[in-house]
Amino acid sequence: MTQQPPSPDQESSAPGQDDTTHFGYSSVPRDQKAGQVAEVFHSVAGKYDLMNDLMSMGIHRLWKRFTIELSGVRPGHRVLDIAGGTGDLTMKFSDLVGPSGQVVLADINASMLQVGRSRLIDRGYAGNIEYVQADAERLPFPDNHFNAVSIAFGLRNVTDKDQALRDMTRVLKPGGKLMVLEFSKPTNPLLSKIYDNYSFNALPLMGQLIAGDSASYQYLAESIRMHPDQETLKAMMDAAGLVNTKYHNMTGGIVALHVGIKP
Repeated sequence: MTQQPPSPDQESSAPGQDDTTHFGYSSVPRDQKAGQVAEVFHSVAGKYDLMNDLMSMGIHRLWKRFTIELSGVRPGHRVLDIAGGTGDLTMKFSDLVGPSGQVVLADINASMLQVGRSRLIDRGYAGNIEYVQADAERLPFPDNHFNAVSIAFGLRNVTDKDQALRDMTRVLKPGGKLMVLEFSKPTNPLLSKIYDNYSFNALPLMGQLIAGDSASYQYLAESIRMHPDQETLKAMMDAAGLVNTKYHNMTGGIVALHVGIKP
């Protein structure tokens, strides 16, 4: 049976609860969420690419291709791929920026970063890619540094999303583009019901069968439901200082690409 989420508020703001946030449908101390998310991704890192293909039936490749097409990245650009995981976007950005550009694959999780680094090196990617273990809320980069910043399927795992969006905006050059690719809210009620049933029944089962871990995929399904909807995330990006913010629904709103420009 599909579980019902608690209040959709992204971080607890009720009196006396400012020190808690959500971890899926559970409430946890804010200073413990990053560690619990890290455990999830330590667990799934080895099977991450295979599970992505199975869970999305390969459609995640189209979502990422659309993100690349809208990025406007050109030779010589400097790009930050936050929560870059196993390097799907980093690989494409590396091709676009060429030898005169630079791509930084950043991930808070050491296991994911190692899998991504090994995968890219095995495919011959080396010269223009740097690997940095970094927290999206406290990016170790100077102001006005990148032409483009992307975060794909990572923002929903961040404890303070508003702070992360502000810091991503900070490191962008004026005129630079932030792209947030993330699961969102289906626009059709019937699709939403089907998607809920799939997420809360099929995903944990596949996680158990393929990765030997149903609990992590239960969390991932819950984290999707707790993520802001399209309009809420757009407003958050506006509040972070971005302009011309817009979003593009894909696969009926199951996924949305939000894009904003630093003025």
